[in-house]
Amino acid sequence: MIFSFENSGIESEVSFTEDNINEIFIPLLKRLTAKQKAKGSRILVMLAAPPGAGKSTLAGFLEYLSKNTAGITPVTVIGMDGFHRRQEYLISHSVIRDGQEMQMVKIKGAPVTFDLEALTEHIASVASGKTCGWPEYNRMLHNPVDNARTVDGEIVLLEGNYLLLEEDGWNKLRQYADYTIGIIAKEDMLRERLVDRKIASGAVQEEAESFVDFSDMHNVRICLAESVRADLMLRLKDDGGFA
Repeated sequence: MIFSFENSGIESEVSFTEDNINEIFIPLLKRLTAKQKAKGSRILVMLAAPPGAGKSTLAGFLEYLSKNTAGITPVTVIGMDGFHRRQEYLISHSVIRDGQEMQMVKIKGAPVTFDLEALTEHIASVASGKTCGWPEYNRMLHNPVDNARTVDGEIVLLEGNYLLLEEDGWNKLRQYADYTIGIIAKEDMLRERLVDRKIASGAVQEEAESFVDFSDMHNVRICLAESVRADLMLRLKDDGGFA
């Protein structure tokens, strides 16, 4: 099945195999529907994956499938990107990486550049079943927009890189989840996908590789090495499918 989506302002298409749909995704959605009905109130699902693994695309496709499959409770997707610290904060604060002091903005996307306290508070509100506001990141403004959307669904799927991170503060997030999903993949494949994505956004090859090696791959390694196992673990295969 061909799924059209927008990622970072770039219109793209991805193909999901019938095997993945029928053997992984539909059974997953049926499991979540049964879990929500048994609980009798909202459930929160967390989907965590390293950069380049296609978590946002998969989350969007699961939302699409849930709304177009009989007997499935619709899924509402939200992301943690709305909790990037504001650009002015990242510019005015620094961090030490590899023994060097640098502006936070140079490593935007690393765990330290997110407002973990605000993310935790919002996750707690969603998990409680309340109808609540949720911020979204605006790439034109380079800043999050508060209460950009309202969360009121019965199955809420939160996607992000660090939701299952075993690091102080981050390791408290998963207590709010009713179900967790993790994606793993080979580092070299993720690097190739991230470079291609950067080039698609307008960067030249050398610029794309430099950015990915300095920023993205550092975050990839954190996700792969320091995330705990999820209830459902998916492996991104070389052909783009899942196992």
